[in-house]
Amino acid sequence: MSDVAILTGYVVRCPLGGYAWQTLHYLLGLRALGFDPYFYEDTAYYPECYDPASGAMGSVQAPALAFARELFARHGFGERWFFWDAQRDEWHGGAREAARAALDDARLLISLAAVNRLPRKLGRRRLFIDLDPGVTQIEAERDRGLQLLLADYDVHATIGENIGQLGCAIPAERFRWLPTRQPIALDAWPPLPPAGDAPFTTIGRWDERRRVQVLAGERYSWSKRDVWLRFLDLPRRSGARFEVALDVDKVPGDRERLAQHGWEVCDPLAVSTDADRYRDFIRRSRGEFSLAKDLNVRLATGWFSDRSACYLAAGRPVVVQDTGFGRTLPTGAGLLPFRTPEQAADAIAAVQGDYALHAGAARRLAEQHFAAAWVLGDLFSRAGI
Repeated sequence: MSDVAILTGYVVRCPLGGYAWQTLHYLLGLRALGFDPYFYEDTAYYPECYDPASGAMGSVQAPALAFARELFARHGFGERWFFWDAQRDEWHGGAREAARAALDDARLLISLAAVNRLPRKLGRRRLFIDLDPGVTQIEAERDRGLQLLLADYDVHATIGENIGQLGCAIPAERFRWLPTRQPIALDAWPPLPPAGDAPFTTIGRWDERRRVQVLAGERYSWSKRDVWLRFLDLPRRSGARFEVALDVDKVPGDRERLAQHGWEVCDPLAVSTDADRYRDFIRRSRGEFSLAKDLNVRLATGWFSDRSACYLAAGRPVVVQDTGFGRTLPTGAGLLPFRTPEQAADAIAAVQGDYALHAGAARRLAEQHFAAAWVLGDLFSRAGI
């Protein structure tokens, strides 16, 4: 009989394609390793739910529950997900009794980020996976609640693969952080032949002013807008097409400013509110061009986006701002880091100059470094699971 594993995360409370695929890859990876996986989420610890239609945070919305129901059913987990609306004491997905049975039987509990908190149970291994490297470690130095939550876990891992290593100043003394990366279920991302005029794309947020971090007197911004503005001339420099699914309308005039410099902008919610559309957007791109948060760049956390890993799996070359990930991932073919606008233009030119080489290298990189069963098996081995 397979060991039951519970994965906790953030799907109903943020019903967007990126979060959906992040969760599915873990579930599919656990299944590939022979586990009997279930997904669990509740609003007991962190009650706020994001409503894409309004942009507001609040209570659970019916469309978010429908998003989760369709997502899990489509990928073979129709009876294997549970959502408890703690404020209303309502269960969705599987029934309350089924959830309790799965939670009681689970030998392994994996928590993606600090958004759910389940009580300890004798004989169960508990693994916390940090999806917000740098922020988690800095906030854990001063946030007693986060310290207590993290102390509930036997093992701590982070997708900031340089944290705790020389050259990365993120504090890592309070907990031992094992490096890991986003697992990808490769079969879900079969490459398509690219259209000749397909643009380089990305998906994300434009201007987030929340959660500024301070470390050793230095401030680190959460917003990517200031960085994007440094690369405005890239379409002219490179001659390539770029289409970004970013919420640029948050700042009046920014859509027009980008358009004047040759950037095409599409609605990120039109892309992200359906997991299949999110995947199609990536698979029909020529490649990814994207930027990283200030903290990950300046402190060289080694963070590598799960979204970028999906581009690689789809056989799409990835040109992204350098966060130090070259210490653990091969670069130069299929994956090209940059720091300056000039380096970004050179990387785009390299991809355009031999697209077939870079597209093939991207898929091979995903197969060799992001395959879900390998990523999770390697982590479990180092974690003693």
